[in-house]
Amino acid sequence: MNLQIHARVTVFWIGFWPVNKRSNNLLFRLWQDHVVRFWPVLCVALVLMIIEGATLGALARMIEPLFDRAFNSDNTGTITLIAVAISGIYLVRAAAGFGQRILIVSIGLKVTTALQSRLLSHLLTLDSRYFLDNSPGALIERVRGDTLALQGLASSTLMSLGRDSISVIALVAVMIWSDWVWALLALAGIPLLIFPLARLQKLIRGTTRTAREAASRLSTQLDEIFHGVVSIKVNRLEEHESQRFDGEVDKFLAAQLRAERGKAANPAVIDVIAAIGFLAVLIYGGRQIMADEKTVGEFMSFFTALALVFDPLRRLSAVSGYIQAGLASLERLYAVLEARPTILSPALPKPVQSGDLSFDGVAFSYGENEVLSDLSFSALEGQTTALVGPSGAGKSTVFSLVTRLIDPSSGAITLGGTDISASDIDPLRDQIALVGQETALFDESIAENIRRGSLDASDAEVRAAAEAATVLEFSENLPEGLDTRVGPRGSALSGGQRQRVAIARAMLRDAPILLLDEPTSALDAKSEQLVSQALDRLSEGRTTLVIAHRLSTIRDADQIVVMDRGRVIEAGSHDALMDAKGAYARLHQLQSAGLSPNL
Repeated sequence: MNLQIHARVTVFWIGFWPVNKRSNNLLFRLWQDHVVRFWPVLCVALVLMIIEGATLGALARMIEPLFDRAFNSDNTGTITLIAVAISGIYLVRAAAGFGQRILIVSIGLKVTTALQSRLLSHLLTLDSRYFLDNSPGALIERVRGDTLALQGLASSTLMSLGRDSISVIALVAVMIWSDWVWALLALAGIPLLIFPLARLQKLIRGTTRTAREAASRLSTQLDEIFHGVVSIKVNRLEEHESQRFDGEVDKFLAAQLRAERGKAANPAVIDVIAAIGFLAVLIYGGRQIMADEKTVGEFMSFFTALALVFDPLRRLSAVSGYIQAGLASLERLYAVLEARPTILSPALPKPVQSGDLSFDGVAFSYGENEVLSDLSFSALEGQTTALVGPSGAGKSTVFSLVTRLIDPSSGAITLGGTDISASDIDPLRDQIALVGQETALFDESIAENIRRGSLDASDAEVRAAAEAATVLEFSENLPEGLDTRVGPRGSALSGGQRQRVAIARAMLRDAPILLLDEPTSALDAKSEQLVSQALDRLSEGRTTLVIAHRLSTIRDADQIVVMDRGRVIEAGSHDALMDAKGAYARLHQLQSAGLSPNL
């Protein structure tokens, strides 16, 4: 009997097993992917659960001799013997309960953390388009919130299913042993639980899914607020953002309360059935005792088992709510794991070539929004090619295409005569160093941020790159020098300092292709001159693409490509384009006059 069948047999009788085929498949995948390797530990935990669950039945069974023999005997030794036996039952229960809780909780934590690691690793394989469609807050909620929600499914749920199922079986056995008619009377209402519990599970699952989605929106909004806190303060938007957040909190609260009401209804239904059972047994059994047809010990043993059986039943019904909540999170998690990248290396990749970088009739669209159309130009090896044009012309898209974060809708991009789509992605990206407008710094030291350009670099190489990018100019004035932490997103550094760290990272990478998105835009005049000289040295013998916003920085470029609406409208050197008196000349004149166009 496999796990699925066993689990259904264990819990179907109280009416909360998810009959949805997809849910069953997801649970089985979770078992195969992350739980099955712990089966020896689970077996030990199961034995301890059986021991702990069975002790309740043993305790109820000891009540009959306690009342019928010990209390009606003059021999105190009998009372002592029974008292020792009952104490022993509690000690065994304590040891078994402690052991199985430790084992199950440790497995739950290991499964949760392994799932988090797997999710992050998988997310990092997905295309950039996926991250445009899913906000950082929503993804954080998937990796952290949904996996933590599963922890109850992986730990406390297993404990309750194992221990409480055995407890119910043992206690029902004692009830039947005492009097099968009483047992039928007490448990006659249980079949009535199936329909209301099944409806409750559907409600819990739906409302929990809604609550998880609301939690994702909250995380997204918090990420936006904290990331844009300077803009919020400058524009005096504190109250507006607080009210917007309050609105999302209210939606989350309403959804979560609906889910919690469904969970709370589970044990309440059990209590209603318990009330009916107690009433029937007390009336029927009480009359038998008064007629001396049953002993007080028999009734107390049965009554103890009856009183105890509804407690594990209540926990099992509550577990059904946790299962449904966990399934809602499990569906969201496997939706991420089932996402697949569309930009892949070919089965038989061609070696990555260095040399000229050429665009030939390249087109690209974001949905219905055409960004590039029949784009053609070449960036020659050992030369610097600058891309200029108005905002929205597609300059940044060119960088995304070169790094294969996206692929063109049509046309070809070649490097050294080889189509980059025919090359392995990893070696291709090893050939590229990128300095973008947004410096991606991590909450580590300056040195570690620079070392991300080449993880195997020595301290001397890191320091040399820092010196070439004028990072040492400011880092030597910091308390810990290059070991100073930069803060979240580099918040401890100024914009110019962050840019210089990013440039040092690119220098350390020492790649044959340089992609520079106005790397000196945030620097002062002195630092700009120093960094420009370093970049000039770094560009020698390399294919360099520069997105230029200040035309004064690209006068010496070997080629300037002017783009507009995803096409090349002009190309040539600075002098040639100025002589042509076309779009580039007009842009240059506007900037020279202090009327900066939107580049």
